[in-house]
Amino acid sequence: MARIRIPSTIVIVFVTVQTGFLLFMYARYSSFMLQSEEKSSQVHILILSSWRSGSSFVGQLFSQHPSVFYLMEPAWHVWVTMYQNSAKVLHMAVRDLVRSVFLCDMSVFDAYMPWKRNLSDLFQWAASRALCSAPACDSFQRTDITSELACKTLCGRYPFSKVEEACKTYSHVVIKEVRFFDLKVLYPLLTDPSLNLKIIHLVRDPRAVVKSREQSVKALARDNGIVLSTNGTKVEDSKYQVMQEVCRSHVQIYETATLKPPNFLKDRYLMVRFEDLVRDPLSEISEMYKFADLSLTPRLKSWIYNITHGQGPGKKKEAFKITSRDAVSVSQAWRNVLSFQKVKKVQEVCKGAINILGYQLVDSEKEQRDLTLDLVLPRRQNQFSWSSFNPKY
Repeated sequence: MARIRIPSTIVIVFVTVQTGFLLFMYARYSSFMLQSEEKSSQVHILILSSWRSGSSFVGQLFSQHPSVFYLMEPAWHVWVTMYQNSAKVLHMAVRDLVRSVFLCDMSVFDAYMPWKRNLSDLFQWAASRALCSAPACDSFQRTDITSELACKTLCGRYPFSKVEEACKTYSHVVIKEVRFFDLKVLYPLLTDPSLNLKIIHLVRDPRAVVKSREQSVKALARDNGIVLSTNGTKVEDSKYQVMQEVCRSHVQIYETATLKPPNFLKDRYLMVRFEDLVRDPLSEISEMYKFADLSLTPRLKSWIYNITHGQGPGKKKEAFKITSRDAVSVSQAWRNVLSFQKVKKVQEVCKGAINILGYQLVDSEKEQRDLTLDLVLPRRQNQFSWSSFNPKY
């Protein structure tokens, strides 16, 4: 067999080129990793909940913090634009929008708001203290506690570009969303190296949710249709079909996060019950802040006390507003307002969620009306341990 002799100079040139190529690729990879680390220096918090569960209140607990850039339900724009689709079909578009917002890339809204925009074109923009203070608006300071009314009056005409500009100046980006029904949809975000995502899963007694939903029937009709896949038809949830889907989603999210969860969820999921929050606000909020790497300021402590120790449960016209109320009375109002027949129906469609999330069923109207009977069970501690399973991911 003939042997082919390759001159040593060619070998040297080949090795040099190969080495140079490898060094070039290593430099590119190092640069990419560095950029990923820089992008993930922000903390990203997703408040995951459902309609009428106290999520707007929890959102404000974060929005008023001077280190937080907050948006309330930005995926509303997806659902309004694509309302003839189902919630499941819209999951991907919602996830993509949420990811872009976390990365402070607001060009994602071009698909839903193609016209020249101001701050006031963004859904519930005035609920964001960050969009009511510098650099988004010059009328308030970051340490101020802002109100929606004052913000709408003074800041609405500022250009939409201020949303992205402001977002980039904060250490924490927090989004409140009610349009995710499956935790696994969020896995790509939880494994995305450009994000530092943590999830606060807020739940509430389904019977209290139904009472609250009855104050907002018309406002929820379009969303109900999307949940039930009615091809754009608005629906009033008189048969509690939407509630059944909501309860099912809470069970799915909770069980996915706690029963043999993937390793990347370690220390990145926190379930909070609204009832625990209103009973001991400062303790629960301190726990949420610790989870989110935030500190509670004296001004926030004072504001939280005032907002949870008002008089009465609030008025019907305040259903979507954060006002000073007796928060414990709000959480228990369903027991006096709902008929026992309605309560029985809700318990039938949401029995699994009521049991798993730690609430007590009632077997009679007498039990329902007896406010000395505590229907919020003690939280079960240490339901699972991260060291007790071998992750498969």
